[in-house]
Amino acid sequence: MTTSFPHLAVTIGDPAGIGTEIVLKALADVSLTQNCQITVIGSRSLLEFTYQHLLQQGNTKNSLADPDTLSIVDISYSHALTFGQGNADTGKASFHYLETAIALTLEGKFQGIVTAPIAKSLWKQAGYDYPGQTEVLAKAAQTDRYGMLFVARSPYTGWMLRTLLATTHIPLSQVSQSLTPELMSLKLDLLIDCLEADFGITNPKIVIAGLNPHSGEAGQLGTEEVDWLLPWLKTAQKNYPQAKLIGLVPPDTMWVKPGQAWYSQGKDGADAYLALYHDQGLIPVKLMAFDRAINTTIGLPFIRTSPDHGTAFDIAGKGIANSKSMESAIALAAQIAKTT
Repeated sequence: MTTSFPHLAVTIGDPAGIGTEIVLKALADVSLTQNCQITVIGSRSLLEFTYQHLLQQGNTKNSLADPDTLSIVDISYSHALTFGQGNADTGKASFHYLETAIALTLEGKFQGIVTAPIAKSLWKQAGYDYPGQTEVLAKAAQTDRYGMLFVARSPYTGWMLRTLLATTHIPLSQVSQSLTPELMSLKLDLLIDCLEADFGITNPKIVIAGLNPHSGEAGQLGTEEVDWLLPWLKTAQKNYPQAKLIGLVPPDTMWVKPGQAWYSQGKDGADAYLALYHDQGLIPVKLMAFDRAINTTIGLPFIRTSPDHGTAFDIAGKGIANSKSMESAIALAAQIAKTT
């Protein structure tokens, strides 16, 4: 749906985490709210409680959105709450917020969803056995063609880092078995489509990681590269002549040029990076851009973005949470909504 003034849903995440705080801080930024219409999915009482609590912690009214001024889909929360101490009740609430946002989006009420952090362990305590929000979104959208893309713009050079994960929330011992030529083709196809549709990049330069140390060292340190990853890459290079596909780059050196592009030489970075498993992609992303990175789920019939950090129970309620990643997530969702 193309619109010049997109309507987005923003969930508040786990009530015991920093979700309500970063939502209130982000929505105080008029540059965000003047570019899109935002409806908060959560509990009005929690937002009001957090607002008053943050004022007592020394935050100013100018730095927080007043809940009375917000559009809120109010989902009642009647349990006792202590910041930083999540439980099955807070897990259930965060799942309900997400479910509601998805249902309303599929009804056409919103162009996209921006999700505050949840605690997967508390979902499990509440009886919801999902690896994360991404998988809930994909199931609701009835699609197996989706991916986790992490996006961040460097404050030093303006260069944009984009990293897609081939596998996501699975144990390291399962990565090699889960990776297949079919999965790699699916993720690469998603990435190329996303770069063109969401970012206007028609001839992308994409760097693809190897799996093993030194990309297997010609089979001496692992055989996946020789057995099928390199043949797959050669086929992909033929199938996507519009893209410059570089690989298989040894995982320990793949992030040198992105680091340089982030801190000093933006022109040297690629348009995107395809990492083969969770920590291979996210350790460097979080090292460079922990307070700026955005998790966006590509392949869904609607937009989904999220801050690239967790519930931060250790600082919840202290008034010191950084809302930059949430602000960036809202801004990116609005930008994509205007261009698709």
